[in-house]
Amino acid sequence: MYNTLEQVFGYPQFRAGQEAAISAVLAGRSAAAIFPTGSGKSLCYQLPALLLPHLTLVVSPLLALMQDQLAFLQRHGIAAASIDSVQSRDEASAVMARAKAGELKILMVSVERLKNERFRHFLQQVPISLLVVDEAHCISEWGHNFRPDYLKLPDYQHQFNIPQALLLTATATPAVIADMQRKFAIAESDVVTTGFYRANLDLWVEPVTGAAKRQRLVQWMGERLGQPSIVYVTLQKTAEQIAQHLSQHGINANAYHAGLPHEQRESIQRQFMAGQLNCIVATIAFGMGIDKSDIRNVVHFDLPKSIENYSQEIGRAGRDGATSECLVLANRDSLNVLENFVYGDTPELQGIRCVLEELSAAIAEGQWEFMLTPLSDQSNIRQLPLKTLLVQLELRGLIAPRYAYFAEYRFKFLIEPDTLLAKFEGERQQFVAAIIQTSSRARTWATVNFDTLYEQHQADRNRVVKALDYFQEKGWIELESKQMTEVYNVLVTEVDAQALSLELHQYFTAHERSEIARIHAMLALFSSDTCLSYRLAQYFGDEQAPQQCGHCSVCAGQIARLPDPPALAPLVDKNFDALCGAFIHRHQEYTGSYPPAERVTRFLCGISVPLFTKIKARSIAGFAALENYPYADVRHWAEHHLADEWI
Repeated sequence: MYNTLEQVFGYPQFRAGQEAAISAVLAGRSAAAIFPTGSGKSLCYQLPALLLPHLTLVVSPLLALMQDQLAFLQRHGIAAASIDSVQSRDEASAVMARAKAGELKILMVSVERLKNERFRHFLQQVPISLLVVDEAHCISEWGHNFRPDYLKLPDYQHQFNIPQALLLTATATPAVIADMQRKFAIAESDVVTTGFYRANLDLWVEPVTGAAKRQRLVQWMGERLGQPSIVYVTLQKTAEQIAQHLSQHGINANAYHAGLPHEQRESIQRQFMAGQLNCIVATIAFGMGIDKSDIRNVVHFDLPKSIENYSQEIGRAGRDGATSECLVLANRDSLNVLENFVYGDTPELQGIRCVLEELSAAIAEGQWEFMLTPLSDQSNIRQLPLKTLLVQLELRGLIAPRYAYFAEYRFKFLIEPDTLLAKFEGERQQFVAAIIQTSSRARTWATVNFDTLYEQHQADRNRVVKALDYFQEKGWIELESKQMTEVYNVLVTEVDAQALSLELHQYFTAHERSEIARIHAMLALFSSDTCLSYRLAQYFGDEQAPQQCGHCSVCAGQIARLPDPPALAPLVDKNFDALCGAFIHRHQEYTGSYPPAERVTRFLCGISVPLFTKIKARSIAGFAALENYPYADVRHWAEHHLADEWI
């Protein structure tokens, strides 16, 4: 272990916590490493991967994370690869071939990849020593960045006979740690935490009005010219505006957000890593896994989404141990924007009912098949909360996932069909002939007909998909697949759609309340009169931090009193018909029904849901007209007016 540390990674000794986590894994036990951002969590799987007999499978939530870690591994001569959404099918096939041949020690994938039919076939053929879950707080409904698909990871571990798991995160509260531990059966002694206090981070919270923020940012950054810095904002358009504003004031800055083309994001990141660009204005799309050790400043121009997000984002500063400054330009102006992200993800009661009726219709067959996008459109539930709803149905024992498959496979011959047939003989040749004969051909592409293949030739789907993959690997065909279909077993004989939709709606609204409370907990932290470093460490269950750090705004005697947002005209003075009339009319034309209050509120607050795309809601007068008002107030106002309409 020590030899590998020095010879491969070039480190003379372990950092705090690393040895304990690595020893647990090498002893064959599952473990969790909960270290602050930049404390070397990745080594906890990278080193064991070299010493374990088989493949280490790393599940990571972001492409940027994978690419950054892959670059590090490749620099150290470690055989590692990823399969990701930007690769071609041929590139993914090449990676799988290397893994099957035993040439890879580490394979990195997104959690969604584990639902892919072809990838699951592959995993069943490859022995795996260790499952690594990066950003493991995504497993917990009580953490931030909850990813419904992460809930399935314990099941995947069993399905693919992976003997042990290692969970890695920087931001887990005590409740989230307990949840992770339970789901992966990790002994308490194998949960390694090193504390959250960072002595080299100076934490400043400055109360600044919305109108004065830009000027203060220019002043702060101007005093730190040439220092690597990240400025965090909430919205993509703000990133563009602030980068331009800084550049106009002599501070060379680039915007970075998910709306930019992939190549442009890559280029900006490379320049920043190489020190050719020193200031990035970013949404939270930037920074996950960015291993740049000398970031000197992290500024929150807008409020972060939660204490966890704040901790993660400031954790990108000062990884080299040198003093770094973290500034929040704090007011309550963007509070509604943050809250609207939360409200937009709560499904309407009617939407939940719609999904349950779809499930009820599948009971007779014992199997429920659907495509996510049409179900999202039909129920008017965004895709992420729809996935959460499906996971809730799983947890309640109503459904169990079987697999997901591409509804359509089509192929193009790269060699003559007769030449392809001649490569086989006997029963195999008959099987290949059946695939060719039953596939409906357009000019160039042939679409596979799985039903006919099964009815006429008893050829099961798995065997056909494996054969097509093999033909592609050999370069005999070009293969395309599309329209992901989810398949679940239905485990009940009846569903009380009315009672269950109410229960599930209550679950979502409870989650909504806890997310809103999370935002307000962050405001309470920023306006606290006790040491910020201590309050932050305490939130994560770390009682070892000093009660007065001596390097935060509170310790410097500056308690932040956050200014209120500018006063808004009372809602009672607004004209409901003028703001909502056109929308209600379009809604009735399209759906044949009057919109419920929740939908009207979303329209007025500028929160998009699937139906709004279909009816082109953004182009209707009144869309986002009340986005600066608290969502709950707008909802109350809309309910009052809609009740009057019915009287």
